[in-house]
Amino acid sequence: MTDPNSELIVELKDKINRLIQQYQSLKSEVQLLEDEKSRLTDQLEEAAREYHNLEQRFNNMKITKDLVVGSSEAGETKKRIGQIVREIDKCIALLNR
Repeated sequence: MTDPNSELIVELKDKINRLIQQYQSLKSEVQLLEDEKSRLTDQLEEAAREYHNLEQRFNNMKITKDLVVGSSEAGETKKRIGQIVREIDKCIALLNR
């Protein structure tokens, strides 16, 4: 005959061991997900930088095309150049602070 308390103790130990295993498993999974999140965040930042660079290059190419070809949209080109000059002025003002 076994003592009912000892059976409860054994059963409780088994449950505790299973919980510890689940905790370790979930802890590993969380670490993997955090690593993946970090990697994806880095990729997103890199893609945003590349997008910004490509957008700048595209705008520069449009301005260059308009200036070289002498497009009928001279007013639009002047507006773009004025906008770029204002942005440069803002940057200079910020640097002087």
